[in-house]
Amino acid sequence: MGVRDPLDPDDVAERLAARDGWTGDTTGIEKTYTVGYDDAILIVAEIGKTAIELEHRPDIDIRWDSLHIAMTTHTAGDVTTELDFLLVDRIDAIAAEHGAVST
Repeated sequence: MGVRDPLDPDDVAERLAARDGWTGDTTGIEKTYTVGYDDAILIVAEIGKTAIELEHRPDIDIRWDSLHIAMTTHTAGDVTTELDFLLVDRIDAIAAEHGAVST
């Protein structure tokens, strides 16, 4: 299975259950973190580097006290793939380094 192959509903559900705060389905996944604006900016800069490295582009929304990440694999037809979960694990590690917590 390639990183851009669509995941089936059971696989997506199992992977989401193993990760704190992530929700979604076969069309996309998302998570909101509680974090201050300044730290969110630092997190986004690191996510950007990782996204470029993985050739994957999450949607990012920064508010004064939160950071929302949403993603789907556009290059696979807007479905959830292994690539999404590779980025999820990196994002969670980056967010944790900056004190962000799952809402």
